Amino acid sequence: MDRFDTMLAFTRVVELSSFTKAAVSLNLPKATVSAQVLSLEKRLRVKLLHRTTRHVSVTADGAAYYERAIRLLTELDETEASITNATTTLKGRLRVDVPGSIGQRILIPALDAFFARYPEIELEVGCTDRPVDLLHEGIDCVIRGGEVVDESLIARRLGDMPLATCASPAYIAKYGMPASIADLERHRLVHMFSSRTGKNFTFDFLVNGEIIPILGRQYLSFNDLEACVAAGIAGLGLVQMPLFMAQEEAAEGKLVMVLPDIEIDTVPLHVLYLQNRHLSTKVRAFVEWVAELMASSTYVLPRVAPAPGLPQDRSRLLQVSV
Repeated sequence: MDRFDTMLAFTRVVELSSFTKAAVSLNLPKATVSAQVLSLEKRLRVKLLHRTTRHVSVTADGAAYYERAIRLLTELDETEASITNATTTLKGRLRVDVPGSIGQRILIPALDAFFARYPEIELEVGCTDRPVDLLHEGIDCVIRGGEVVDESLIARRLGDMPLATCASPAYIAKYGMPASIADLERHRLVHMFSSRTGKNFTFDFLVNGEIIPILGRQYLSFNDLEACVAAGIAGLGLVQMPLFMAQEEAAEGKLVMVLPDIEIDTVPLHVLYLQNRHLSTKVRAFVEWVAELMASSTYVLPRVAPAPGLPQDRSRLLQVSV
């Protein structure tokens, strides 16, 4: 039994607190993972895990071994990656989660290029805007917008997404075109709300370097950006969305820009993964590929400085929990 495979099985059980979840994440039978951990304990002559019918927890010896094992596994991956052709050797399942709008409009159209580079990787993509527990759901990495405040995550900044305020031609014909930010208070606003807190996100504008938040009357809100866009197209109200989405819909005559001369602050975009988890070469490869994709995209701007007074919880798309 390979010692590094056994080490990987043990670290995954510790991270997920479950033999079943560890087996699923490694694409192995549960019995195999259990046998690997038992073999490791027998070889080391110490108990690494406390086991009950409902729970698995790490012992003091197990915690010490885990920290060293993570470092060894990471070093092994880095060593192999430096001397092998990663494009032909990377294989296995990779689980990622991205916001639905980014998945449908940016990531999926580019996946053919990813598979041309890494044909043996099995990619499992969740397209959601919900809070994601990377550790217990066995997800390798996520793409999210918004400021990152969770110190257990490593975040790589991919750039900044500009926003736009839009409405359908039918809505403008019925309610008129807003002439100022103050006019928005009398209009119908379709909001995104946080799946984590339940609170609506404001429409935020930049005036003289300061954020002007507009909430308006509580009328209609969704926890999905594509649903907000659909509501805007249906004439249900004004919607604030990523600029690239607004441009696509405006080009087809479905939406028109509202207050285009008033600046809206950008939303930072990140790819995130757990800092205390062994990061495989295929995860590193995906992170690098996504960074290249966003750098070449006209939809994402290079990183810009945040505006003064920007609140920490400006996370229209950020729904990450661990």
